Amino acid sequence: MALGIEGVRVGTWTSPDGVSGCTVILPPAGTIGAIAVRGAAPGTREAAALGPAGKVTVCHGVLLSGGSAFGLAAADGVMRWLEERGIGYALRGGIVVPIVGAAIVLDEAVAVRAARPGPDQGYAACEAASLDDPQEGGVGVGAGCTVAKVAGLEHAWRGGQGVAVRSAAGVTVGAIVANNAVGEVVADDGTWVARARVADEVPRFPTHGRPLGTPDDESPGGQPPGGDAAAGGKAEEGPTGNTVIGCIVTNARLTKREAHRVADLGHSGLARSLRPAHTESDGDALFCLATGTVDATVDLVAHLAAEAVADAVRRGPLAAHGRRDLPGLADPH
Repeated sequence: MALGIEGVRVGTWTSPDGVSGCTVILPPAGTIGAIAVRGAAPGTREAAALGPAGKVTVCHGVLLSGGSAFGLAAADGVMRWLEERGIGYALRGGIVVPIVGAAIVLDEAVAVRAARPGPDQGYAACEAASLDDPQEGGVGVGAGCTVAKVAGLEHAWRGGQGVAVRSAAGVTVGAIVANNAVGEVVADDGTWVARARVADEVPRFPTHGRPLGTPDDESPGGQPPGGDAAAGGKAEEGPTGNTVIGCIVTNARLTKREAHRVADLGHSGLARSLRPAHTESDGDALFCLATGTVDATVDLVAHLAAEAVADAVRRGPLAAHGRRDLPGLADPH
């Protein structure tokens, strides 16, 4: 069962060269949707409508994509797929308008135009959507992700798409997360899951005192990671960007305000699993989709969401294999 929630389907498209990809989450009819953004460099679609002040309550799909701002175009394909099936807000004349929330990461597709997810790729992800558990690692939106870039990209690890599910008192919360963070990944007990591949005493962002992306001849590689998740970021060759994006899905019955609170508190999972999190160069954004089949308190849902998000953040890199010049934690050691 995809993300542990009945009726939820997840599909992915991955570029043939593994540079980028996109992932779509398709909930059952009537699902309440919301988004919370804590990163300072986000790239999103329908964030205002799905925000706490937005009038929209039902969300028909969520897209998580690579390709930076170019990747937002993949949501057009998701909208086309939903419209063809009559899914969306009904207007006069039989017209339907789907609400598709989207968020992006800056990956290698910025430098490789042919790999950027677009409308056809978003549509293909919908065609591939199923009720089965999603794949993890370097697939879909996780294909071009990297993590632990605090000492420079050359000392980082491959990131990826991670999935986790938590349940209590009849309530289930699932999370799917693309980990492309600048930060290093830490376990619940404080041990390192993915740390920059340099000596412990080497200065790391932000403690080296310079903004992320500022040239630093004293750093290990002479060039700390640059770029961000927004269209205004510096586009350099290779996977230089940052950001963690994801979608929390629950069977709980929530209002729009409560769904936003779950998405917002779900970011606690990022703070638990990344050092640092929510930086000026991260565009961290989380959606929440509530299918509304079980009564639950918002505090319980938010607690489970934070745990699931933290686990999913760790699982993406753990399932990723190395490619080109960066290793993966799933490689044989």
